[in-house]
Amino acid sequence: MDVKGHDLMQNRRQFLTTTSLAGQVALAYGQAQPASGDRAQWLQVLERVARPVLTHMARRELKAKMPVEGKTSDRPEYTHLEAIGRTLAGIAPWLEARHPAEASLRQEMAQLAREAIDAATDPRSPDYCNFERGSQPVVDAAFLAQGLIRAPRELWQALPAATQSNVVAALRKTRHILPVWNNWLLFAAMVEAALRQAGERVDQRPVVTAVNLHESWYKGDGIYGDGPEFHWDYYNSFVIQPMLLDVVGAFRADIPAWETLYPKVLARARRYAVIQERFISPEGTFPPVGRSLAYRIGVFQLLGQVALLRELPADLKPAQVRCALTAVMKRQMLAAGTFDDQGWLRIGFAGRQPGIGERYISTGSCYLCATGLLPLGLPPEDEFWSGAPMPWTSQRIWRGEDFPADHALTG
Repeated sequence: MDVKGHDLMQNRRQFLTTTSLAGQVALAYGQAQPASGDRAQWLQVLERVARPVLTHMARRELKAKMPVEGKTSDRPEYTHLEAIGRTLAGIAPWLEARHPAEASLRQEMAQLAREAIDAATDPRSPDYCNFERGSQPVVDAAFLAQGLIRAPRELWQALPAATQSNVVAALRKTRHILPVWNNWLLFAAMVEAALRQAGERVDQRPVVTAVNLHESWYKGDGIYGDGPEFHWDYYNSFVIQPMLLDVVGAFRADIPAWETLYPKVLARARRYAVIQERFISPEGTFPPVGRSLAYRIGVFQLLGQVALLRELPADLKPAQVRCALTAVMKRQMLAAGTFDDQGWLRIGFAGRQPGIGERYISTGSCYLCATGLLPLGLPPEDEFWSGAPMPWTSQRIWRGEDFPADHALTG
């Protein structure tokens, strides 16, 4: 076995034998449900990704402790808000769900998350984040906002009043940032959705602009353009379709026409979920196409969100989606070099590959991988987790099984 193979085996062994709270949950589930091992491994990934960010920011020492890897000297201006916003956007559904078997770990992480939000938005904090300088803050204020939307009880209502005021003030600071005419329009809309949840006066102009333009950029068969043009990348899952679901869902009670728009947005998301599941090879890999590949399993945020909403098409079984996503998670999150010796994520797709990071990628950017964990918001007894292991589409087809033809979404 070569050195890289030995490192991978050591990383896998350490990962699966952890004595953390998630490891204790794994042992508890080991005597409970047939597919519980998958959920236990997902929880271990969640804890390994989120704990360093939440713990250090809750202590108001994230800026002092988190290394900043990147290609440009300005990334320390933005990377800390990236880390907290993206982490919370991914783990929020699990924090909100309150599954009894995971209560100890969830309560601990929820408290850390609230303290981290306080540290990130308190102007007196050494970890106070940049919400107004440059253009990047609107991006990660939006991911923070998405976390608040996805966990309204745990990440908004449970915040002290002073922290809520700081959060509102911080989100408002992004309003002067003019988004680029592409998926960035949804960031401004997502911020307004969180302000609406907070009971604040909303500016509907960026919301309506973002949704209407993306409607005009819809290309067909479940795919939106990132702006007027189509790009071969995963931004339909990183940003566009998840935020459209959340924004249109948040405002459809205020904008009557969106009551009929939401089912269309959801139908497109369901179709794109089918496409994403088919992208996963029999070996648990997927095409490394397009930009922002350092977001790793965040590529499958949309597939996970459709599963979380229990909106998978009837012929796409939850258990097969779980098995496919678990295979990808193992390939990426267990790859040697994914984490440094202190537990921080490093830039890469399958391990440490700094060359794969664009100029806007830094350490904090990598935490968008947390959005690949959305199905943890489903209870352990849900079919997604409790269903017996199943082969996914590419496994069945490539082993020669007869299979129905795929069909495009029309309209």
